[in-house]
Amino acid sequence: MDLGLTGKAALVTGGSLGIGRATAEELAANGVDLAIVARDGERLREVADEISKANGIRVVAIPANLSMREDIDAAIAQATRALGKIDILVNNAGASPAGRIFELTDDQWRSSFELKLMGYMRCARVVLPAMQERRWGRIVNVVGRGGDIPTPGYLLGGFNAAVAHFTRALGVEAARHQVLVNGVSPGAVNTPRWHSIASQKAAATGRLVEDVIKEWTATVPLGRAAEPSDVADLIVFLCSNRARHIAGTVVNIDGGGAAGV
Repeated sequence: MDLGLTGKAALVTGGSLGIGRATAEELAANGVDLAIVARDGERLREVADEISKANGIRVVAIPANLSMREDIDAAIAQATRALGKIDILVNNAGASPAGRIFELTDDQWRSSFELKLMGYMRCARVVLPAMQERRWGRIVNVVGRGGDIPTPGYLLGGFNAAVAHFTRALGVEAARHQVLVNGVSPGAVNTPRWHSIASQKAAATGRLVEDVIKEWTATVPLGRAAEPSDVADLIVFLCSNRARHIAGTVVNIDGGGAAGV
């Protein structure tokens, strides 16, 4: 299926691991030049080199802390200079720690707010004017099911609800300029982040990590966690011309888990 993405340019945040890396790889396979952003510069450059060599396209590695406005402005300016434009923004950076009300510090609340919600908003705010002027653009926000399912042990997941609201509202506004803003909301995904949360829970409850993962997987009707590529396929479809009439929505990708909510 031709997704009509050849020659486009994309910025993927959180692009060195998990869903972000898988999305960058799939975009590259569809002829999209890339800028990938994450905090770990060394790992980021290794990933950029691997993706570029595998697909014969430009991949720019831009280390940045996306909880800081000045880093966002500098990263997007660098990406625009390198690629000439940004047609696609995939907001993926932002992993909030697990924790209950008495376990989380004020700093953890603030940093999660700045990275997950404000980081997504700031990135969108910077790239949107040029997309609107060209009357073509895609913004896909990776949300997370924590916004739909309140969990005492993952209170910071509530910021996902704010991201979903922001996605839908911005989708309505941007659609008038032929820019499509959508979100994807993954459930369990086999990423380093998922295993890290499982390790936190195992340590807190005195259980084996394998048992925690098995318990979580059992709640997925399909019987397995998603692979990062499963989520990446959906993101790239939403970036494509095949999704040209989808705007202001958040798509669950959780193996059927949302059906019971």
